Amino acid sequence: MPGPTTQVYRNVGVLAISQGLFMSVQGMGIAASPLAGYALLGADKSLATLPIFLNHVGIMITTIPASLLMGRIGRRAGFTVGTILGVLFGLLGAYAIWRQDFSLLCASALLQGASAAFAWYYRFAAADASPPAFKPKAISLVMAGGVIAGFVGPQLAKWTVNWFDPMTFMGVYVAIALVSVVSLLVVQGVRIPSLTAAEKGRRWPVHVGHHAPARLSGRAHLVDVRLCGHDAGHERHAAGDARLRLWLRRQRDRHPDAHHCDVPAVVLHRRLIARFGVLPIIVTGAIIEVGCALVNLAGIDFMNFLIANALVGLGWNFTYVGGSTLLTQTYTAAERAKVQASHDFIVYATTAAAAALAGFLQQKAGWTVLNLAALPVLALVIAASVWLALHRRREAMTLKPAE
Repeated sequence: MPGPTTQVYRNVGVLAISQGLFMSVQGMGIAASPLAGYALLGADKSLATLPIFLNHVGIMITTIPASLLMGRIGRRAGFTVGTILGVLFGLLGAYAIWRQDFSLLCASALLQGASAAFAWYYRFAAADASPPAFKPKAISLVMAGGVIAGFVGPQLAKWTVNWFDPMTFMGVYVAIALVSVVSLLVVQGVRIPSLTAAEKGRRWPVHVGHHAPARLSGRAHLVDVRLCGHDAGHERHAAGDARLRLWLRRQRDRHPDAHHCDVPAVVLHRRLIARFGVLPIIVTGAIIEVGCALVNLAGIDFMNFLIANALVGLGWNFTYVGGSTLLTQTYTAAERAKVQASHDFIVYATTAAAAALAGFLQQKAGWTVLNLAALPVLALVIAASVWLALHRRREAMTLKPAE
């Protein structure tokens, strides 16, 4: 089986840098939006986290058009559109702060989500342009760009927050626009070959052999269930993170480096997947997220938030990289745009719903119920993974005599 070429490594490198820049933009936006919303609102601060919810809505409504558009015009052109939306997000956010207009801030959050919908396909672009054995490594390396973002994004937000004092947070959005311009230039280095005529016409038949990817409807279902679990954990984290940021604001930022606990060791994923397989990695991630919920249930002190952030970041990455790797086994090159679009739509529709539900549960039922609500979903993820592992094992044993 041929190994990765120089062009494959080049694409992965460019996409990893792009991922780091994108997640830096996301980090700055998520760090600034609830606090900017809090500052712009009057006495009733209940809508302070609405921009975060609208960010997820923007991803949800754009993810299918983004994938289908890239299926027609190519990855590089599609990623160019996405980064331009990122520039517009930063500029509109800065204008919203200058105008002191909360509705414009919310509109900028929709643009943030639309831009993110394109960027979340970086991992698939790297995998689709790689040999099968290299796909897990390609996804892991691209996601490793987020390690840089874990430090750069929040630090940039902290350094630029008072650039245009007294217009607090305006500088953050200007920085977002500038970083998006850099990302726009970087994605021009992506070189992914167009599909051949044979690849465009290839579809998996209804009845296929044991090793054919399209046989894995159960796998696709698992990925959706698993990512629903990731969404629940991620939104539990988002609710807790917003609460933590507002708490730190009241404490005059006594712990400005708390965000560093959310930087996972994503570079280990490729080795772990190669050694143990995809499903054990997904189960491990779900168990880690259960641990996050238990830490949150143990108390609401700063150390609880710190440890929970570390756990949810690590668990999220295990499930996310594992699930993304699993999904790449379920489609042909001709099918990837539609499969990836439908997959990510389900993911981010669930994310948007979870964001709204998290805020509602936090306000109406409290922190304890919010964390307890995630446990059944995570249990479902673990159960689905175990079911698929057993199903694969039975199928392998059934076909073994025929081989």
